[in-house]
Amino acid sequence: MQSLAPIQPRFAKCLTTFRAFSSSSSSSDYSNQSRGGLPRFFSECLPSSKGGLVRVQDDEFWHMTKVLRLRANDRVELFNGKGGLVEGVIQTVDRSGLDFVALEDPKLVLPQSTQWHVFAAFGTLKGGRADWLVEKCTELGASSVTPLLTERSPTISENRLDRLQRVNMAAAKQCQRLHEMVLNPPMKIDRLLPLVAQSKLSFLAVAEATPLVTALTSSRRETSGLIVIGPEGDFTEKEVYELIKAGSISVGLGPHRLRVETATVALLATLMLWSDSQEKCGS
Repeated sequence: MQSLAPIQPRFAKCLTTFRAFSSSSSSSDYSNQSRGGLPRFFSECLPSSKGGLVRVQDDEFWHMTKVLRLRANDRVELFNGKGGLVEGVIQTVDRSGLDFVALEDPKLVLPQSTQWHVFAAFGTLKGGRADWLVEKCTELGASSVTPLLTERSPTISENRLDRLQRVNMAAAKQCQRLHEMVLNPPMKIDRLLPLVAQSKLSFLAVAEATPLVTALTSSRRETSGLIVIGPEGDFTEKEVYELIKAGSISVGLGPHRLRVETATVALLATLMLWSDSQEKCGS
C-alpha cells in the first residue's frame, strides 16, 4: 500500500543509534515494554547508551516539573514514538529545562504487525468530538488517521490539525503506546481511491449493508487494511459507488444511526480484536 506521510515532523530528526533488545520482537514483548511502572514522557532524541544525557524542554518539561512536580533524582522513562524506550533519572533541573541521564541502554521495540489505517470525515464535528475520535484511535492502536474531505465535509482547519496532533501525543503517553499514531494531512476521496485499490482489505461503513461480523467470517485473514467512515449526513451515492468500485467492502454497524466518531471506534475496535485473534490463531 502506498505510504501515508505524516502532517509534519514535530521536530528535526535526531540521529541516534539504539541497541535493539530483540531483532524480532513479539506482541508479548511489545505488551511488556509498553506497560512500565514509571512516568513516561516523549523525547524525539534518546540517549544512545547507558550514561548518556538528553535535554528535556518545552511541553514535556512543564508537565514533568509543574504538573507532576518531579525533581532531581526522580526516575522516569523517555520514549521517542518510534519504538525507542529508555529508563533514567532526572539529573538537574533549571528554569529552561532538565537533564535526563539514562540508567540503561535504550530498547528498540518493533511495531505490532496489526496495521489498520483510518480515513474518517470528521472535519465538521463540533466541540471535542474530533479530539475524542483521535484519542480513541490512538488508544485502540490505529496505525494512522487521515481526515477525509468529502462533498458534505469539505474542509478542516490547520489550527485544528495542530490541536489533534497534541491530543494524539497525549493519548500515546496515557495508554503507554511506544509507536506514535501518524496523523496525516487531509485527503480527498479521489486520492483515497488508489489506496483502496492497492489495499488487501478496505472496509466502508454504510447504513444497512452486510453486518460487519458477517463480512469478517467470509474475509481472508489479514492484519492490516483501511477503514473508511463518512461524514455527518453520510457519503453521497456517487462517493459510495466510487469507493466500492475501487474495492471497498461495505459493512453495517448495527440498526441505529451512529455518529462519525462512534462508527469509527466501533469499526476499529472490532477489526483490531479480529486481527489479534487471527494473528494468534496463525502463530
